[in-house]
Amino acid sequence: MARRSRRKHLVPGADAAMSAFKAEVMRKEGFVVNPRQPDDVKFEVAQSLGIPLERGYNGGASTESMGQIGGQIGGAMVKELVRMAQEKLANRQP
Repeated sequence: MARRSRRKHLVPGADAAMSAFKAEVMRKEGFVVNPRQPDDVKFEVAQSLGIPLERGYNGGASTESMGQIGGQIGGAMVKELVRMAQEKLANRQP
């Protein structure tokens, strides 16, 4: 199976801001996050879920396990985005 290429954000140059957002959200979730390497939080999440994840190749890992890791990170990010949008809408003046 072909490996997926790195996903690109719709807005060019948004990589740094999204990484910073991920770091902030996961820090609020109680994970230790290195602000210089926010993508490494996946190792913290994997450990909390009891999923073995090593640096480098993890070809033996199941899709379900990887989905649990990514789902916890992405789910927390989406939850925070929804909270932010609701707050913004609530503060709008008519």
